[in-house]
Amino acid sequence: MKDLPKVLETKTIVRFQHCDPFNHLNNAEYLNYMVNAREDQLISYYDIDIYKMARKEGKSWVVGTNQIAYIRPAFTMENIVIESQMLGYSDTTINIEMRMYNADKTELKAVMWSTYVHFNLLKQKREAHSKDFMELFKTVLNPIDETSFEERILAFKTQKV
Repeated sequence: MKDLPKVLETKTIVRFQHCDPFNHLNNAEYLNYMVNAREDQLISYYDIDIYKMARKEGKSWVVGTNQIAYIRPAFTMENIVIESQMLGYSDTTINIEMRMYNADKTELKAVMWSTYVHFNLLKQKREAHSKDFMELFKTVLNPIDETSFEERILAFKTQKV
């Protein structure tokens, strides 16, 4: 488990149907692109299929909170890169940062922080993470220096990260 990457990456293309009349990715779609990328990354990098887990075990994660900063527009048919990393965790939650860039990662488009709650779908209540998940989290945790979302965005804008 020691060789697992801490920063996960997905490449995709901004699709026409997800854009507004100005050919910008619609604000709500940024969330979809980032969450979809994270789901794909979990399967590709960590072999965690949250949908299979929900069907087999009746457990998964649900969104607790999202914070997003739109920094630069993503355009129709633009190649983009989405990175994600785990910033923190507890016995029942995980905190994830997702970043959207242009194809060569020279222009940051958006940053999102999400808190996910581990949830028992059968009992309809919060559930503690398994020992295996806690070990995984300890291995892939990639904390940052900034302590607030606003501070993190300012660091990106002033190129301190």
